[in-house]
Amino acid sequence: MNLYDQSVATYRSRLSTLSAMLAKAEAHEAGEALLQAKLSDDMHPLAMQIKFVTNIPGDTAKRLGLADNDWSMEPPTSFSEAKALIAQTSEMLDGISREDLPSPDARVEFSIGDGAYNFEMSDEEYVREFSLPNFYFHLSMAYAILRMKGLEIGKADFIPHMMAYFKAPS
Repeated sequence: MNLYDQSVATYRSRLSTLSAMLAKAEAHEAGEALLQAKLSDDMHPLAMQIKFVTNIPGDTAKRLGLADNDWSMEPPTSFSEAKALIAQTSEMLDGISREDLPSPDARVEFSIGDGAYNFEMSDEEYVREFSLPNFYFHLSMAYAILRMKGLEIGKADFIPHMMAYFKAPS
């Protein structure tokens, strides 16, 4: 699998998943109070999970030299703001073509935790070992928070992209 399919195509598809889950959340009786819901006191609320899911593709694009963005870490305060973040990220991804991606062997260096943790790895390792796992973690946390709060979503809502491969029984 090439770097584009691993990253850009995956982010685009799963942002659609997040968008669909948030559309259902908007109709929930708790409304925008859901944005402050957490799984645990030591975890980020739904709003921040959304922010991480929408920032990770942009951070990845920046670290791979594909985009120059400095997106805010302010979480959305409404579902309309959350939708705008998804749209902003999708628009950024739409501007990246397969040809734009660097060699999977190119190197990326980055720090997290205000420079407490420094890393160097290939672009492919970065996408596979850091970016995608973090992306899926925060998407999963958003799903789990919504489920915990009673939103009627299930696995089919988390992996709707699989319907493209559905084969009806003969």
